[in-house]
Amino acid sequence: MTDMEEKLQSPPPQPQSTPNIDALLARLSQTGGYDLEKVKKAYDVAEEYHRGQMRRSGEPYIIHPIAVAEIVADLQLDTDSICAAFLHDVVEDCPGDDNLAMIRREFGRDVAEIVDGVTKLVHIPFETKQEESIENLRKMFLAMSKDLRVIFIKLADRLHNMRTLNYRSEEKQRSIALETMHVYAPLAHRLGIQKIKAELEQLALRYLDPVGYEEVRRDIEKRYGENKDFLQNAQNKVAERLDSYGIHYTIEGRVKSIYSMYRKIYNQSKSFDEIYDFYAIRVIVDTELDCYAALGVIHEQFNSMPGRFKDYISTPKPNLYRSLHTTVIGREGIPFEVQIRTWEMHRDAEYGLAAHWKYKSGEQASEVVDRKLQWIRTLLETEKDGDDLDEFVRPLKIDLFEDETFVFTPKGDVVSLPNGATPIDFAYAIHSAVGNKMVGAKVNGNIVPIDYKLQTGQIVEVLTSAASKGPSRDWLKIVRSGEARNKIRQYFKREMRQENIQVGKTEIDRELRRFGRNYTEAQKEEIVHNVAARMSLEVEDFYNNIGYGGLSVSKLTSKLRDEFTRVVKPNEAAAKQPEKAVRPDRKAEDRSQSVILDGLEGCDVKFAKCCNPLPGDPIIGFITKGFGVSIHKYDCPNAVAGLRKPEDKDRWIVASWAQKPDRQYYGNFEAVLHIYAKYSPKIIADVTVCLADLKVALNSVTTRENGDSMLLIVGLKCSSIEHLKNIIGSLKKLPDVRDVTRAGR
Repeated sequence: MTDMEEKLQSPPPQPQSTPNIDALLARLSQTGGYDLEKVKKAYDVAEEYHRGQMRRSGEPYIIHPIAVAEIVADLQLDTDSICAAFLHDVVEDCPGDDNLAMIRREFGRDVAEIVDGVTKLVHIPFETKQEESIENLRKMFLAMSKDLRVIFIKLADRLHNMRTLNYRSEEKQRSIALETMHVYAPLAHRLGIQKIKAELEQLALRYLDPVGYEEVRRDIEKRYGENKDFLQNAQNKVAERLDSYGIHYTIEGRVKSIYSMYRKIYNQSKSFDEIYDFYAIRVIVDTELDCYAALGVIHEQFNSMPGRFKDYISTPKPNLYRSLHTTVIGREGIPFEVQIRTWEMHRDAEYGLAAHWKYKSGEQASEVVDRKLQWIRTLLETEKDGDDLDEFVRPLKIDLFEDETFVFTPKGDVVSLPNGATPIDFAYAIHSAVGNKMVGAKVNGNIVPIDYKLQTGQIVEVLTSAASKGPSRDWLKIVRSGEARNKIRQYFKREMRQENIQVGKTEIDRELRRFGRNYTEAQKEEIVHNVAARMSLEVEDFYNNIGYGGLSVSKLTSKLRDEFTRVVKPNEAAAKQPEKAVRPDRKAEDRSQSVILDGLEGCDVKFAKCCNPLPGDPIIGFITKGFGVSIHKYDCPNAVAGLRKPEDKDRWIVASWAQKPDRQYYGNFEAVLHIYAKYSPKIIADVTVCLADLKVALNSVTTRENGDSMLLIVGLKCSSIEHLKNIIGSLKKLPDVRDVTRAGR
């Protein structure tokens, strides 16, 4: 089996080999320049602190720090970085209140600060998971802005965790994979660490869309199999011609990665035949001059495709990537991409900023690295008051999910912008003051509208005026870069508070009118006050955040609707005073009357989605902050974990089902079933018909395929645990069904 075929087989992610401290020390000894005694001491301390701890795989926990240290060593970082890799979990996961002080004492300030930067905020209570995520990211970026080694180690930590993610629960797999795709892969991209970025994307995709992943993998394997010898033949032809011109080179070939193909097929709606860089050849030469000489040789030998040449040597990407890219057509009529770079460029492409980050005798980072850190500082400044996770990480993702446009200032400086960027994006990329005073723009000497789409190679000049009244709110609908969007919002937040408050009031009025028009001003004030309080905001700050764009009204809809229903609807019902009994509403809110709470009456009740309790299940209630009481199954993992927290012990209350619940609640409880079946085109129809015969309402059906097996995730309505058991019994009788289990057990 060839190396290419092995890659296409794509086995489940597993560590390449068991990490070994002796092997790592031997590597470092051969490389030279490392304080091996200090590295060994860091390992010994980590081994002592993690002794007795096990990973979910059943391996000793120390395997993880060794693996992280190995990845850090691959990045060719310094002694302190490797020591911090060994010690990165000692503060967070090991007992002791002074572990960080110990690290500072034994290994120095740099190692301690790196470990502290990597460590999560584990001892601070947060209202929401999103708030916790933002604050942990903010802490990491702050440390990263001072010392890039923090993020290098964090990326290594995440990479090893992703390699062993198959040992976590399905829910945790998806959560970690999603964070990896949204935060850590874009970070690796911004830092130019291609090796880590590519592996993180590939691993994350396996868990986020396993069906799509397998589909693309099979398509790649099929296409490669149909033209198995093409890539090698193309390499031989290029090598032969380079030899004839006396160019010293190294050549290698690859097929496009599963994730890259997935993005183009599913995100960009391209067919397999429209992807011209499925095959690629990389030529590595000695000098920059050799790059252009090799390009000429290849264009002489093959027909080039128009519009498919990119010179990232004369105009590098912001993450330091440099290379020549061209797409040519082989004699078989198959297009393939050729990348040409020097060894230095190749090192930068693989390791990015890690290749430029050197610590010798207390030297500061090089000027190029310091310049590249500016985007982190800008992110921290513009988002220091933000509470929206999507907005916080948007500037990270913009380079990853958008193609780049390179334009020039009148002085010839290169500015990188996302594809589709406008002069407004350009102005804010120069400076906030330039964007805020912008009144127009010129492109190649001609006046253009502010929503003009910039193209690579254009010269852009911003026209400013001291009399400008600042940016327009409409600009938020025009700009493409996260940096510009954040700076515009910050302007409105600082300079236009009263106007923001009025805009916020208008937006809230518009949203409330969607729920009904018969509310008083006093009721509106109560609704807004309650929603703002739930978000720990004063009412004016709440309106201000909406006005400048820090809070999206669409994300407040559920909170506003809950409060509207609680404050306005009861008064509406009392005012109507119907003469005859109205048929009971069978919405989810009615189910609360089927639960008895110890010591509480008239309290809003909701049923936890993590376990979907049914009448007949032992249950327990949790008093939430502003949302009433959440009902969990007594053995729900969240309830079990919550009961162990001393700070929450007074918020758990006894709950039980009413002895004789009213018939109006019949069939109104949600449940989720996992149906494991043999693959069959008619299995969904069989399940649907079976549930229809049982008069069971079907909410949703999701399918996952794996070879000859299928998993159906079915959401439905039922009345009790006994009712659900009868449904499961009927489903198990279907011919192709192998097993049926209740989700959230």
